[in-house]
Formats: sequence, C-alpha cells, structure tokens
Amino acid sequence: MSGPSETKKSPKLSERFERGDLFAAPCPSRDVLNHVSSRWGVLVLIGLRTGTHRFSELRRKIDGVSEKMLAQTLQALVKDGFVSRVSHPVVPPFVEYSLTPMGEEVSEKVMALADWIEENFARVLEARDSLDSVN
Repeated sequence: MSGPSETKKSPKLSERFERGDLFAAPCPSRDVLNHVSSRWGVLVLIGLRTGTHRFSELRRKIDGVSEKMLAQTLQALVKDGFVSRVSHPVVPPFVEYSLTPMGEEVSEKVMALADWIEENFARVLEARDSLDSVN
C-alpha cells in the first residue's frame, strides 16, 4: 500500500511514444493523425469505402482535389498502412487503391465523424450565424 508521501511516477518519454502521445510535439502519431484527418485524407478514406478505385476514379470522385494533392495523400496513407496500392504492369499501366483492414477500421471512425457533421450541420450553421450577429 502506498503512503501519502509517495507520488505516482509519470511514464517515461519512450513509453509515452510507444503508446502515442498526441500532446507531445515530437510524437510521430501526430503525423498519422494529420494524414487521417486532413481535408483530403478524410475524403480518400471515405471514398475508398465503396471498394477499389483507380487514381483517375478517385480524382473524379473527390471534387476539387488536385492530382498532386491526391498523389501525396495516397502516398501517406499507403505508407501508414491504411491503403493498399497495386500496380498492374499492362499497357497502358494502371494502379488500383483499396483500404487495408486497418484502413477499414480508421475509415469507420472517419465516416462516423462525417455522418455526425452532416446530421448536425444545421446546428453548426446556427452557431455561426448567432456569433456573426453578435459581432
């Protein structure tokens, strides 16, 4: 049994990084959070929920994304293990992207957030309008 003079030790920095500590500036899990929650990352993860897509199909599906941003987003999500990239060596060559099992998991979370936003968008607009009318 611990006495009142004993203090609880906080975890070592290395232990915190193993778990992920988003509040610590050098934490590598921040990169993953950024990839998953970025403007285009969210839309790619949701877009791939319907199945495998070619690059051009994703670009058409996600209105407003540039070729460069889509390529960078896909590259990050592939590197993090959320998206699978399969290159087909045919003429002309093409690449297909699909969610990995881990990508399926994270896309469910992202989709839940997107659903919440859509369901509550009227309330968000009301909050914006009420703040705008005060200012």
